[in-house]
Amino acid sequence: MAFSAQPFFRSAWSVLQVRRLNMDVPISLAILLACALSLYEVTQSGEHAYFDAALSLTFFLLAGRYLDHRTRAIARSAAEELAALEVPRAERFEGDELVTVPIAELAVGDLVRVKPGGRMPVDGVVMDGQSELDRSLLTGETVPVYAGPDSVVSAGEVNLTGPLTVRVTAAGEDTSLHRMADLVAMAESSKNRYTSLADKAAGIYAPGVHLLSFLAFVGWMVATGGDVRLSLNIAVAVLIITCPCALGLAVPAVTTAASGRLFRRGMLIKDATALERLAEVDTVVFDKTGTLTEGAPELTNLEEFKLRDLQVALALAQASSHPLAVSLAASVSGAGVDPAGLSDLHEVPGYGVKGTWNGETVRLGRAAWVGAKAGPQTATYLQIGTAAPLEFTFADHLREGADKAVAALKEQGMKLLLISGDAPVAVEKLAKRLGFDEWVAEALPEDKAKRINTLTQEGARVLMVGDGLNDTAALAAAHVSISPASALDAARVASDIVLLGSDMSPLAEATVIARKATRRIKENFAIAAGYNAIAVPIALFGFATPLMAALAMSASSITVSLNALRLR
Repeated sequence: MAFSAQPFFRSAWSVLQVRRLNMDVPISLAILLACALSLYEVTQSGEHAYFDAALSLTFFLLAGRYLDHRTRAIARSAAEELAALEVPRAERFEGDELVTVPIAELAVGDLVRVKPGGRMPVDGVVMDGQSELDRSLLTGETVPVYAGPDSVVSAGEVNLTGPLTVRVTAAGEDTSLHRMADLVAMAESSKNRYTSLADKAAGIYAPGVHLLSFLAFVGWMVATGGDVRLSLNIAVAVLIITCPCALGLAVPAVTTAASGRLFRRGMLIKDATALERLAEVDTVVFDKTGTLTEGAPELTNLEEFKLRDLQVALALAQASSHPLAVSLAASVSGAGVDPAGLSDLHEVPGYGVKGTWNGETVRLGRAAWVGAKAGPQTATYLQIGTAAPLEFTFADHLREGADKAVAALKEQGMKLLLISGDAPVAVEKLAKRLGFDEWVAEALPEDKAKRINTLTQEGARVLMVGDGLNDTAALAAAHVSISPASALDAARVASDIVLLGSDMSPLAEATVIARKATRRIKENFAIAAGYNAIAVPIALFGFATPLMAALAMSASSITVSLNALRLR
């Protein structure tokens, strides 16, 4: 008993130290009193000892604790994941020389060099150089953006093509990346204050159990003229029969059954209270790229071009690692087209790729570079010699089941919001296609988290679905959150539920299962309360020994477990 019941003893002691009560307090008291009374009976050569009652109680409660821990995932906090992305050192200009220094030694006004492939160590302004930046950390969008003199850059962005000289405007704890980590840490701490159904029940149940047992002891002491042995037996029987074993199993038994059902549908529950919180949701906020869409651009107008144009475009695209060039090359080569023979191929950082074909200069890249007028869609442009530029357009494809998930959630009466760091045209187009009530474009991480907090303050219970580091603060701030398994580490850690497959359709089913699970939990509480209503008077009048109480307690625990299995 001393070994097996340690989890309950430690938990009870920790809350008693801060003058609070939880379910483990009456559990620990029942175990200790049953053991102490049994030892007393043995020393007095009594007829009964109740070690088996205490052992049965511990066994069932440990089973409940095991089921509870099966639903939890042990991982670093999302704030720590973000902090791990901070660059520890940077190359600072000291005169004409580059010296590697810790980030802590950088000051506003310093000049630093960021090489191609390197992550921005600071917030700053580009003073020299041209390149393209992967800003997916802050915006979630996979298409790189141009960076040249006077461009504003942020810590965490990745420099893709050319070296940049950056003047520091914020370093260390003042950078946008560090502020994002702070936002996540604050959101995580607020979510930890959620009070589960079991905790609410414990707040009412534990003091009542103690008072009832004490009154039984006092009443029988008065009635028997001071028979301590009999009075203590009855008090222990009351304590055991009212011991919240059924309540201890009520939540984990249902959670395990629901988690198993969701896992078979491709969803992993990480947090013990996630199902309870998911059942309370009335508003769903979606990220766009990588969540509702696949996050990879795909060529949409291949059939509009002549074979010659496709051959030249393919040859140029194969010389670049830009996401649009990679997508173009895959689509064109997949159509059976062979690349044209180009010479003098080279990439111009921040602009595109150029080369020579049949004595003419050919270019593939940004609209302004080739003399084209940029349209509303994501595109790259091909110019052959002095001919008019040709536009290759791209679009994100919907993730499998995204339309079904959104439609089903809308049928359930959920308020839907699409929020993205992408351009307004792309966000509006997707919002209209899927039937969103509301949408927000060009949202930074702090904008997403602020919107979640505003909705919460207005009384909404928000489910956030996102996949990027730019979604991490919003995921942590939401009432409950879901990330695809393809999400980055910090986003997965910040979320309560992970979508294991590529299909989004189980999202709507998850909310239905969560509501059913919450109903089962409340039913289990009602079963436990009904059991106590019948058993407590029997114990109070002295008709139940501690052994009988333990058997009755076991019967209620089995009933609760069977009710939980109905969810499967």
